[in-house]
Amino acid sequence: MTELSPLLLLIPTLLVFGLVWFIARSQRAKIQQQHELSQLKAAAQQQALAAALVAQEDERQRIAGELHDGVGTILALAKLHLFAPGSPPAPEASALIDQAVAEVRRISRNLQPATLQQLGLAQALRALVQAVPADNGPEVRLEQESPMGRLIPPHELMVYRIAQELLTNGLVHADATHIVLRMGAVPGLLTLTYSDDGQGFDLDALEELPPPGPHGQPVGMGLINLRSRVAVLGGQLHYHSEPGVGTRVEAILPVTLLPAGMPTPTFTLSS
Repeated sequence: MTELSPLLLLIPTLLVFGLVWFIARSQRAKIQQQHELSQLKAAAQQQALAAALVAQEDERQRIAGELHDGVGTILALAKLHLFAPGSPPAPEASALIDQAVAEVRRISRNLQPATLQQLGLAQALRALVQAVPADNGPEVRLEQESPMGRLIPPHELMVYRIAQELLTNGLVHADATHIVLRMGAVPGLLTLTYSDDGQGFDLDALEELPPPGPHGQPVGMGLINLRSRVAVLGGQLHYHSEPGVGTRVEAILPVTLLPAGMPTPTFTLSS
């Protein structure tokens, strides 16, 4: 019986190793391709979210301008005509018009916060908190852990909208007696914390909400908007809540400070 040479015995082993190497290399290439596709998809989603929020802010500014310059002017003219010489006094009508003017101004300020542009994030949040009626709502308090400089305008506006969304959700849904907004910052990172002593909610319900996307959904719209804004900044959002024990929401947001002494550029969401 003829003996097989060592070289012939080695060939099957080499073929097996070659096949294993080829399969492993193919698997690595497939994983790398999936990873790159995932990154591209995430980048595209971030761009879509940012574009949607830019469009939303543009629409807010347009509506704010129309309310202030259009509706506000009409109401002011109506009051002048109402109290034209020779007309009988109508204090009830005057009070209603004054109330309508004040409401239009309030809505306009919320849509386009001038305080944010002029005085910065901390002052704008203070004004937001102070605007909550003290007689028929919860006590709302703003706490700032340390002084903070101005952020670049897109980040200031985004953080303000996040705080606005947190506060609105709390006022509408929490049924709380105390609400606290707390802001702290270290270089490159801002932490915004909302807490209340309200009715709380089931955290499992958050898992049923759709992921952030450029198109809003009617159910849980406030939370979806909140998650979308945090996602655009590349931040993290943490919820702590149980039914009956209140809610705590922490947003950890990468932000960019303006250099000291640099004038604030034109206020816009797009960078």
